[in-house]
Amino acid sequence: MSNQTAVAVAQRAPSESKPKEMRATLAETLIALATEDERIVLLDADLMTAHGTCSFRKQFPGRTFNMGVAEANMVSTAAGLSSTGKIPFAMTFACFAARRAFDQFFISANYARRNVKLVGSDPGISALYNGGTHMTFEDLGIMKTVPGLVVFEPSDNVSLRKLMKKSAGHEGCTYMRLHRKSVVDIYADTEEFELGKGKVLVDGDDLTIIALGALMVPEALKAAEMLAQQDGLSVAVIDILTVKPLDAELVLAYAAKTGAVMTCENHQIINGLGSAVADVLAENLPTPMKRIGIADEFGEVGDLAYLMQRFGLTAGHIAAQARELLKRTCKSGKL
Repeated sequence: MSNQTAVAVAQRAPSESKPKEMRATLAETLIALATEDERIVLLDADLMTAHGTCSFRKQFPGRTFNMGVAEANMVSTAAGLSSTGKIPFAMTFACFAARRAFDQFFISANYARRNVKLVGSDPGISALYNGGTHMTFEDLGIMKTVPGLVVFEPSDNVSLRKLMKKSAGHEGCTYMRLHRKSVVDIYADTEEFELGKGKVLVDGDDLTIIALGALMVPEALKAAEMLAQQDGLSVAVIDILTVKPLDAELVLAYAAKTGAVMTCENHQIINGLGSAVADVLAENLPTPMKRIGIADEFGEVGDLAYLMQRFGLTAGHIAAQARELLKRTCKSGKL
């Protein structure tokens, strides 16, 4: 690693790592947390099968509450349980967590200084065949506006397990985006995580790609490899993990190091990760940058491959936009 920055590159998972559903890790982690701490309780809005948490209900029936299709009531109940000393994890699809239950989460949980851990699953295009009504391209922007709220998105099973533990131990509300389906782990089991801290996955000198979540971090890594092989570019990849509070120190260190920044998110580019990074750069170190994400559109029905291509979230699109960005910098001669 270059001596220009004191940030260490994360420990990566072995190449033979096998896919595992993140919802399975979610359930396993909740059971482990609840075994250690009797204050942990689970609330779900009639999606326990979708979230894979029936195993939690089987082990802890008295600490499981299926609230039905009543998300606002679920969040209000979670706030009430928190007021009695419980640590409630409340789960539903991200579209309902962010849109339907926002007032209750804002007032009853956050304004009231409670300790609710809200989980929004299937964010962005990962809603797939549930279509545009369920594709949450705005939840990061909504949740970022809540004072003091921690907003994060794990990128694999290792980061999910360890950040859930950090969330449970954090005094205050958190919002976690959850990709439910299978992913190949990025990190080694020995890697440690902190809320509000990103991870450098690949070091580089020509460009920094800052990515978020289980869909976009792997695409950012593929794009960096493409740019290295096809263009001879040295591209740093950061898994930012937490959008609020953003790891501004890491963002600024790599903006200074590479002189160009891209953000990649499974979210609307308006008021998402890209906007958070742009805020930091504009006030501290103006840097040429490009945002990859949903460009002010609604979602639609489709499979993952189609939706990734349709909304320009693929590694190929990231690499193409990186080349365009670098043409605007003093490193354009490398292209």
